[in-house]
Amino acid sequence: MNRETARERAHALVAHMTLEEKASQLRYQAPTIPRLGVPAYNWWNEALHGVARAGTATVFPQAIGMAATFDDTLVGAVADVISTEARAKYNMQSAHGDRDIYKGLTMWSPNVNLFRDPRWGRGQETYGEDPYLTARLGVAFVRGLQGSGDTLKVAACAKHFAVHSGPEAIRHSFDAVVSQKDLRETYLPAFRALVQEAGVESVMGAYNRVNGEPACGSRTLLRDILRGEWGFAGHIVSDCWAIRDFHEHHHITDTAPESAALAMENGCDLNCGDVYLQLLAAYQEGRVTEAQITTACERLMTTRYLLGLLGGEGSAYDAIPYDACDTDAHAALAQTAAEKCMVLLRNDGVLPLSADKLRTVGVIGPNANSVACLEGNYNGTSSRYVTYLEGIRAACEGKARVYYAQGCHLYRDRTSNLAMADDRLAEAVAVAEQCDVSILCLGLDATLEGEEGDTGNEYSSGDKRDLRLPPPQQKLLDAALATGKPIVVVLSAGSALAVDQGNALLQAWYPGQAGGTALARILFGEVSPGGRLPVTFYRGVDDLPAFEEYAMKNRTYRYYEGEALYPFGFGLSYARFTYSDARYAGGAVKVTVENTGNREADEVAQVYVKDHDSPLAPPNHSLCAFRRVTLGGGERAELTLPIREEAFEATGEDGRPVRHGGRFTLYVGGSQPDACSVERLGRKPLEIEVVRQG
Repeated sequence: MNRETARERAHALVAHMTLEEKASQLRYQAPTIPRLGVPAYNWWNEALHGVARAGTATVFPQAIGMAATFDDTLVGAVADVISTEARAKYNMQSAHGDRDIYKGLTMWSPNVNLFRDPRWGRGQETYGEDPYLTARLGVAFVRGLQGSGDTLKVAACAKHFAVHSGPEAIRHSFDAVVSQKDLRETYLPAFRALVQEAGVESVMGAYNRVNGEPACGSRTLLRDILRGEWGFAGHIVSDCWAIRDFHEHHHITDTAPESAALAMENGCDLNCGDVYLQLLAAYQEGRVTEAQITTACERLMTTRYLLGLLGGEGSAYDAIPYDACDTDAHAALAQTAAEKCMVLLRNDGVLPLSADKLRTVGVIGPNANSVACLEGNYNGTSSRYVTYLEGIRAACEGKARVYYAQGCHLYRDRTSNLAMADDRLAEAVAVAEQCDVSILCLGLDATLEGEEGDTGNEYSSGDKRDLRLPPPQQKLLDAALATGKPIVVVLSAGSALAVDQGNALLQAWYPGQAGGTALARILFGEVSPGGRLPVTFYRGVDDLPAFEEYAMKNRTYRYYEGEALYPFGFGLSYARFTYSDARYAGGAVKVTVENTGNREADEVAQVYVKDHDSPLAPPNHSLCAFRRVTLGGGERAELTLPIREEAFEATGEDGRPVRHGGRFTLYVGGSQPDACSVERLGRKPLEIEVVRQG
């Protein structure tokens, strides 16, 4: 049914509820109302890169890895599979009376916060540091989740609204102070796109305050911007126990009823937490009206009608069987996504390897045989994990012998408490000495970076202290390099690490269940790497502002004043691409791209815009279009990349868009136009000069 019909039915249903019944439905674990035929429903579910925390499901690359594909079509296809599996699992679970947490159809994904600082542990959940890339991939993900019909396949949720990207340790009390310019230019565009273009059904508030207002009770964010300016018609949910922070940590209110009233007054419909247990007390104290409770309940019932969960009619999605989950086709897509997400950062010619020409291959490191480094956080459980060791061993079967050594613990100085320090180092050195080439599988996993309180990591906050490898891993890498034998470094991480060693360096992210197969296919040349960095890799945190500083000055490629180790948008290939005949007309860039190599490979065509005249424009340049394309050896294609009018706007200090005349340059190529990218790739993007009237 369409929204208007769903809203009418919700209004009629809620009209029959008592005040107590309406209030009971505003908590994430909503109870049944038997007399009205309303079943119990738990609103809390996760689908960041696969149906999470509810048993077996296809595990795709972590969101930051999906961002590295620069492929919105792929992201949409992945989201469509996720929603199919969500429906398959929901249908099975509800048929068995299981209405527990993580079993519903309201998926609290995607996370479209801006990954502004590489120390943030939850940055892995995002689509990177660029507002345009985040918006395009976020829109594709929401459309894939929700489907194209009147009935929602699942309900997506844009989180965390807004200005939220660490530090994790103080998120419950932190006030993110941000200028109107940075707010509108950087932190809000992706949310606006998800609301106005994708029709996202839900928006989740953040834990922090924004310019003094708690995000889940912010008049500015929730009433003035989200519902007022953007016309958001869905429901708003708090982050989990964020409303409790109003009085316990932010000290904006004194009591739980006051906190419930502040959130309700500003339009937070659903409480993930327990403060809305105090709604009736707030009502009795005169802080909340029945009309406010009624409005919130109607919004939530509208979503349930749109999902086909009320009213008896159901939907076509009710017929999706349980065997639509964890299928061969879904596994194949997970492998494709893993292959497309990996980014080749360095290669002296050692890659691709030839299994036919190798006698021995070493696979070394704490992530070599790790399932955790495939998963990232907010993950499901796959029945088909392939670790890096398993993938490489399968690729070498019948050709080269594979040796394995753990080398070290992920971050401790020994793997056994009874052993001396470096208890696995000698074995790793022996393997490196023995082998024709060694693959060092290093980096992190979600026990070292993630969400505050959600991980067992040694730092407890979930954030990183710096960009270095954990000391035992750096010692392992140095020892392997000292053998003088060829070393390929594979980094698993959801964020930037300052590593620039090895004959080749591949950023694998957290690539999902098929990570080992994908890695082997890239290492041995069955697939050319085509991923690109969705974040800047800095040389260290000393080059950055304080973590707590939310001003964009000297952050991300658009504002950074230094030289990156590896720039946003960068990635190498086994092929070489040339660009020619670039021109801008009719609101689009047209350019011819040719694969001048002799093998099929993917290229990511990127367009950046630079405003030369406005002092309000970002000081560097901004991504304004991209497209991933597959070309065979010697093949060429003419690409059309539409450029949105906003690309030629600046943002004033008051946050308002400013469209003026002036000189612009569009840079068209396989990278940014920055000096580091040009040096590492050996070619410059093409330039198109554009003059526009105000």
